[in-house]
Amino acid sequence: MNRLFVQLPMALAFAVLFGLASMVSSPRAYAITTPEILQSSLSPQCLDYQVIGVCAWLYCTPWGCTVRTSIRVKHYIPELVVSAYENTGDNPWTEIAMLSPPTGDAIGGGSSRESVPEQHTNTHFKNVDAIGHPSELFYNFAGGFGWFCESNSKPFNPYFISTLDALAWRSGVPEMAYPEALTPGMREMGEVGDLWSPIYPRSGFVSQTHDYKVAATAAQRAADVVTRRGEPHVYQPLIARNSSSSGIWGPDPVEEGDSETHEWQQLAPNMRMSCSTFPDGGENDQLQDPGDYAWTLWRPYRCCKKRGQELLYFTGE
Repeated sequence: MNRLFVQLPMALAFAVLFGLASMVSSPRAYAITTPEILQSSLSPQCLDYQVIGVCAWLYCTPWGCTVRTSIRVKHYIPELVVSAYENTGDNPWTEIAMLSPPTGDAIGGGSSRESVPEQHTNTHFKNVDAIGHPSELFYNFAGGFGWFCESNSKPFNPYFISTLDALAWRSGVPEMAYPEALTPGMREMGEVGDLWSPIYPRSGFVSQTHDYKVAATAAQRAADVVTRRGEPHVYQPLIARNSSSSGIWGPDPVEEGDSETHEWQQLAPNMRMSCSTFPDGGENDQLQDPGDYAWTLWRPYRCCKKRGQELLYFTGE
């Protein structure tokens, strides 16, 4: 089966984003604002800046060739703000909450809660939006450590809006028939004795009693989609920069529990200045109602300054 994706029209997306954002008149409970998101990116722990080696470049002129070197660094970059929220149109990121109003087949939200505990019919649904992180302040911050890497993420760009992906996000079609969805133990988030949820099918419905785990699973699923090409969803892929000739090595697509592909920073309802992968302990102190959450997705990059026409070799992990 071909896994095709449909790109969001860029110009239309930006027009909708900034046009509707201007209509927001009042903050919501548990909301987070753009200035707060900018401030949250000033986290040395999430940045995790390291000098890991050197790069050797061949630099040639009409008068001959020499070898130049530059340091090789590794650090994380905030690429996306991923919101998972209860009711359609209620994104906790204040300035973009009007970007995904109820429309067409994406009207309702919420969850089905069991009236009798023995029925075990707790099925929760989360809308999810993945928006490019407003990262300008972060890059100024990273520059204070020395040479730094950059990603392809575009600030405020809507990479995934679940209301525009209503068929796949609300039905699980066609992923409910994938091997990952049918094979126990395959692509699951959590640990033995504390299984949060399978990643597939990557939809907004999660069979889980704990609302924070529901939201985290939905956010993880959206990040899984966005960082890959050719998925059967309506989205724009965010593919990591990866070019050794330019001296930059980006991460692989997001994989649950793998800090070599990503980490999460809690933004709402309570901001943290640290990052980790799920499970992250947030279920102990972040549970709230109506169930609106937001995280920053950080991803690790390695890079060195290009100082010649050809990269001869590099050291470090």
